[in-house]
Amino acid sequence: MQDMKHILIKSAALAASLALAFATVPMSAQSRSFKLGQWEEIHSSLVRELNRSYVDSLPLDRMMRAGIDAMLSELDPYTVYVPEEENEDFEYLINKTYGGIGAIIHKQVGDGVYINEPYENSPAHRYGLRCGDKIIRIDGKDTRPLSSKEASEMMKGKPGSQVTFTVEKRISHDTVDVVITRERIHLPDIEYVGMLDDTTGYVSQSGFTEKVSDELRAAIVELKAKGMKRLVYDLRGNGGGLMQEAVKIVSLFVPKGTLVVKSKGLNNNQEREYRTTMEPLDTELPLIVLIDGGSASSSEIVSGALQDLDRATIMGLRSYGKGLVQSILPLAYNGQLKITTAKYYTPSGRCVQARDYSEDGEPRFIPDSLSREFKTAGGRTVRDNGGITPDVKLGEKHYSRLVYALVLGGIVDNFALHYACEHESIPALDDFRCDDKIWEAFVDFAMTQKFDYRSQAKTLFDEMRKELREDGLEDAMKAELEAMDRALNMEKEQFIRLKKDEIVPFIEEELAVRYYFQRAGVRIRLRYDDQLRQALRSAVLPS
Repeated sequence: MQDMKHILIKSAALAASLALAFATVPMSAQSRSFKLGQWEEIHSSLVRELNRSYVDSLPLDRMMRAGIDAMLSELDPYTVYVPEEENEDFEYLINKTYGGIGAIIHKQVGDGVYINEPYENSPAHRYGLRCGDKIIRIDGKDTRPLSSKEASEMMKGKPGSQVTFTVEKRISHDTVDVVITRERIHLPDIEYVGMLDDTTGYVSQSGFTEKVSDELRAAIVELKAKGMKRLVYDLRGNGGGLMQEAVKIVSLFVPKGTLVVKSKGLNNNQEREYRTTMEPLDTELPLIVLIDGGSASSSEIVSGALQDLDRATIMGLRSYGKGLVQSILPLAYNGQLKITTAKYYTPSGRCVQARDYSEDGEPRFIPDSLSREFKTAGGRTVRDNGGITPDVKLGEKHYSRLVYALVLGGIVDNFALHYACEHESIPALDDFRCDDKIWEAFVDFAMTQKFDYRSQAKTLFDEMRKELREDGLEDAMKAELEAMDRALNMEKEQFIRLKKDEIVPFIEEELAVRYYFQRAGVRIRLRYDDQLRQALRSAVLPS
C-alpha cells in the first residue's frame, strides 16, 4: 500500500482537477467557485480526521477509488477516472491496440489455456498457433492454476519482447515449445470488404479508431475497381469512437468545406464547427447506410450528417442516441479523466442525445412528444427525437430466450473450440454448412452443459407461480397451475431441436471464425442477413 502522504497528495491533486466536472452544473461562476472550495475543504478535513481518529488502518486506495467512482456516477456513464495502472486497458478501449501475440484464449478450470481464436496475420497465427492448441506453460510457468486474466497478462507485453509457450498441439497432441515475439496488435475497424453482387459493394465497420477513414477510403477504391456502382456502408452495432474520424469519413462523400457536426459546451463561446478539409473521393456514389440500436456516437455523426445533407439513404432501426462529446484530460500521477465536455449537433441542428443525465446521473429518456422538426439540405423533414431515425425502417430479427442462453452463455462458443480440438478442417467457406453431423455433435455437447433452457413463456409462468405462492393463492389454483406447467415444460433436447433454424447460423459463424478468421464470420452473417436483403430490395440502382 502506498504511504499516507503520497495518497493524500494524489487525492488533493485529483480534487483540484475535478473542477472541470463541476463546471457542468448550471450556476454562476462565483457560485461554482464557492461550492468547489467548500467541497475541497470538507473533503480534506474529512480525510485528515479519518486518518487521525479511525480505529483501524484506512484502506485508502479502495476509499479513494470508490469515492471518485461514486462522485462521477452522479454525472453520466461516460465521465470516468482512469488511474495510471489502467492506462493500457484504456488505450485498448480507445484505440483497440495492445502489445501481445494477437489471440483470444479460453481458460478451463484446473486445465491449461486454449487458443480460442488467433487473429489473422497476428504473431500467434504466423508462429503456428491454431484454435484448439493447448498452452501448458508460459515462460515456464504452469497455466493450470492461472486465471484467464493472469494468463492473458503474461501473454501481453512490450512489442519486441519475447514469450515462450509450451504447447500441446490439437489433433496430434505433440508437445512443442514456441517462442513468439510480441507486436503492437491493432484490431481493425473495417471488418469486411466485398461485393454483394456485380454492382453492389459492402463495407462493415465496427469502430472509429485512428486512421479508419484511410482504411475506408482504400476499401472504396478497391470496390470501385471491381465494378461497384453503389455502396452499402454497415454501421450496425458500431458504438463509435473518434469524432475526427467521423468527420473524415463524411468528407469522402461530400464537397470540401461541408459542415459535418457542431459541438456546444457549457457556454455559448464553446461552440465549434467541424467541416470537411479534404477533397472528396466520390460525391455521386449512391450510399445505403445501415444503422440499428447499437449504432452510437460517431456512427450517429456520420449517418446524421449524410442524412441531413441528403447524401445517403439511412436504413435500419433507430440508433442509440449518444450525442455527448468526451475529452481526455491528464491528471496527477499519470491518471486521466475522460469527461463529457459538449453535446454534438448534426448539420440541420439536431442533437441526437436520447437520455438526460442532468439531475442525478440516472438516464431519463427524452419523450418523442418533445421532439422538434428540422430540415435537410433538400427540404425533407427530420426530427431530433433521440438517435437517428432511418429513412427506411427495416424489420428487426427476434430470437428466442434459448438462443440468447446458448450464445451469450458461451455454449456455442465452447462447442466451436471443442469441435476445432477434434477436427483438422472444415469445407471451404462457400461450401460450408452446419450439416447433420455437426448439428448432432452440437446437440450432444449442449446436453452436457448447464444453462437455463426455459422458454420465455415458462420463465414468466415460474415468476407468476412464485407471486401466487407469496400471496397464498397457489394451493387454490393447484390443478390449473400443474396443467399449465405440463404444457409449458419441454425437455432440454426437444427444445434445442425445435429451435434448430435459429441456432444453426450461430454455429456456422463460430466455426467459420475458428478456421478462417473474423472476416469469415461476417460472410456467414451476410448469408442470413434479412435486414440487408430488405435494404437491397428497397433501394433502386441508378441506371
